[in-house]
Amino acid sequence: MKRVINFNAGPAAIPLEVLQKAQEEMLDWNGTGMSVMEVSHRSKEYEAMHNEAQDLFRKLAGMGPEWKILFLTGGASSQFFMIPMNYLFDGRKATYLVTGHWGKAAIKEAKRYGALDVLTTENPDGTFTRVLRPDEIKVDPASTYVHMTSNNTIFGSQWQYWPEVGKVPLVCDMSSDIFSRPFPAEKFSMIYAGAQKNLGPSGVTVVAIREDFYNLAQEQAKLPTMLSYRTHAENNSLYNTPPCFSIYILNLTLKWLLNTVGGLENMARINEEKARILYAAIDNSDGFYRGPVEKDSRSQMNVVFRLKTEELEETFVKEAKSAGIIGVKGHRSTGGIRFSIYNANSVDNIKTAVAFMEEFRRKYR
Repeated sequence: MKRVINFNAGPAAIPLEVLQKAQEEMLDWNGTGMSVMEVSHRSKEYEAMHNEAQDLFRKLAGMGPEWKILFLTGGASSQFFMIPMNYLFDGRKATYLVTGHWGKAAIKEAKRYGALDVLTTENPDGTFTRVLRPDEIKVDPASTYVHMTSNNTIFGSQWQYWPEVGKVPLVCDMSSDIFSRPFPAEKFSMIYAGAQKNLGPSGVTVVAIREDFYNLAQEQAKLPTMLSYRTHAENNSLYNTPPCFSIYILNLTLKWLLNTVGGLENMARINEEKARILYAAIDNSDGFYRGPVEKDSRSQMNVVFRLKTEELEETFVKEAKSAGIIGVKGHRSTGGIRFSIYNANSVDNIKTAVAFMEEFRRKYR
């Protein structure tokens, strides 16, 4: 069996151990004589797995029972409107910390529902090369919440500290770096993440809401049923048929993180080493590879860089694919090269990719 090195930004690499377990159980899951995709979501077998995934998420995140763990659909992008729909009513306002494309996308939806204070690092040309500095963060205490995006998939920046926002609830889109490192759950009132980068396949979005913030949400009767957090919390994310297979793979991925990797502290050490190796190759290339992001804002998940011409970048993508390294073309809006080195990618994968980069540099410098 030949497996490529998968640097796709999402859907992305899934741990081989998880895929093999799913393969083993594909035709007979948990002794049911059926695939998990065929089992009723009302069955005791499914519900036990569903609840276990919630418990595993809480354990890894360091969250107590006061956190409601929801499994929703529509991707993280649906949270861009669900959050303000549920929280910006009766004249409420919010503060948005914008450090990349997806933060801008969140604003586009949120401004339909209430007033926003926007703090941004967007450059005049529309790019983003850093996160906000602590002295740039001024939050109106009247804000209902502060929204941030912890890692910027397209532009390759990541918050290396957590902002101080006073007593205002902090909401974070962690889609592209969830569980890549520990985080202080007590600083947040809500986090959410599409699964297709570090948690499993596309199809499920995990939303974690602390009870005190949940209690501030709009009453269910004033919202479309499926767009109320109360609907999903009161029905344990089983109001309608959930994305059962995606939740099953999420469950297996969380077990891999906990049992095979050994938790988030170990995961963080591995990811720091991967990023160190890759950024060293960029910084020591005598300008052949150029990283646009300021060093104190560099992402450990999405490493972006440019070569001297777009034609050379196209050649890099083609030759990388021939070498068994795929998914390295930058986002269509930015160009360049992007290595998405999420949790499932090993240190050895990064070393192989860096060896390719060195050979390519010798060939074309």
